[in-house]
Amino acid sequence: MGMTMTQKILAKAAGLDSVKAGDLIMANLSLVLGNDITSPVAIREFEKLGKDSVFDKAKIALVPDHFTPNKDIKSAQQCKVVRTFAADQNIENYFEVGEVGIEHALLPEKGLVVAGDVVIGADSHTCTYGALGAFSTGVGSTDMAAGMATGKAWFKVPEAIKFNLTGKLPAYTSGKDLILHIIGMIGVDGALYKSMEFTGEGMHTLTMDDRFTIANMAIEAGAKNGVFEVDELTREYMRSHSTKSFTEFTADDDAEYSQVIDIDLSKVPHTVAFPHLPENARTPENWGDVTIDQVVIGSCTNGRLSDLQRAAEILKGKKVKKGIRAIIFPATQRIYLEALKDGTLSTLVEAGCVISAPTCGPCLGGHMGILAEGERCVSTTNRNFVGRMGHVDSEVYLASPEVAAASAITGKITAPEEVM
Repeated sequence: MGMTMTQKILAKAAGLDSVKAGDLIMANLSLVLGNDITSPVAIREFEKLGKDSVFDKAKIALVPDHFTPNKDIKSAQQCKVVRTFAADQNIENYFEVGEVGIEHALLPEKGLVVAGDVVIGADSHTCTYGALGAFSTGVGSTDMAAGMATGKAWFKVPEAIKFNLTGKLPAYTSGKDLILHIIGMIGVDGALYKSMEFTGEGMHTLTMDDRFTIANMAIEAGAKNGVFEVDELTREYMRSHSTKSFTEFTADDDAEYSQVIDIDLSKVPHTVAFPHLPENARTPENWGDVTIDQVVIGSCTNGRLSDLQRAAEILKGKKVKKGIRAIIFPATQRIYLEALKDGTLSTLVEAGCVISAPTCGPCLGGHMGILAEGERCVSTTNRNFVGRMGHVDSEVYLASPEVAAASAITGKITAPEEVM
């Protein structure tokens, strides 16, 4: 029996000729990731193990991005724990304010993940790196601690769903629309502990930023990971960002899938996830007249340069509606600088947006954009659970940068074509 992409990656990491769905394996890790919320717990567990040092100082990444710049004393204390540990252990990939970025945008940008890697992170959206042809998945802080100590982790080999993509996305439609469309199709548990594997001719028309967005939200369908077949665009990205060698894995022709889903990208509509689950996906004819109070464009899902540029294209020469708060979060310092140099940030500020430092803040209801009772936000983030961005009686509507920007102009959920 053949293997899927994920199964091949895991087999190599475990030193096995082959694996099958359901096998329990011990795999070598290429990278272990933690942030300012999850790392302090992992550090305390690591210390209980009595280990003097981490397994490899170059294969640990600590990124304080959730409550930074520190919003209060508690968050400052959390970051101090991480900072102290990073210094004591001489962690090579520790990123402090001034060079930090949102972790899942920063690590690929820094070239820390490439195709064939096995990555765990104490953050559920670690599955982002599947865009590069890597196996990456979120774990708990205890697993992070064990990973830092041993460089290994236990996995149950997942089944896979194959997404065969054809065609090309319409104008002003992007990877965010596609993944919300998919989650709307299969539900938030439709890929539970499975690998979402993307292939087909249509895949090659997706940008790397589209792929990062789609892989990032695999967890919102319950998936263990999302992974894209490596093509020339992937290779170009890795060569321009990393000096690491990489290994490409393609699924065998006789690989076994629990489901095969064909998607014509040309028929993917603008899609917004209404409260309070990402599966509550609706297209323009079902949006109704939903007035909003805030727009957030950024996060590990949609804070990359192309996301900001697409929003700026919609907002250029226009104004954010009076009374609407539009907050922009470049995902990394490099993205911030590039958007500054090419005029993207000027366009957004002139339209009435405010620009924040790179942070996860509003996505998890941490800071820099908390919602009050009864308020509604159109957001390019990845979750819209009850109370996700603030008060339990607030509402979050997940959307693409294009829809978010158009909504900022009109003050209600709006398709970009309506304001162009």
